[in-house]
Amino acid sequence: MPWCEECAKYYTPNSVNTDGSCPQCGEVLQLGENAEHTHDADDQETNDESAPWHFKLMVVALVVYLGWRFVQLVS
Repeated sequence: MPWCEECAKYYTPNSVNTDGSCPQCGEVLQLGENAEHTHDADDQETNDESAPWHFKLMVVALVVYLGWRFVQLVS
């Protein structure tokens, strides 16, 4: 995420100027270690992140619970 030292503020990649400078003071922004270069509106950014394991576990638990409640409803 872009960080401006002068303003002491984080910016979203869409809110910075096209040259990568701060919209308020014009200083070139520092990018985080995982940040990519700013992208234009027509660029498609892919998100390769997966859901966390505990979210998947909760979905499985919810399916099992609702399945059991459905069995109780039918019988």
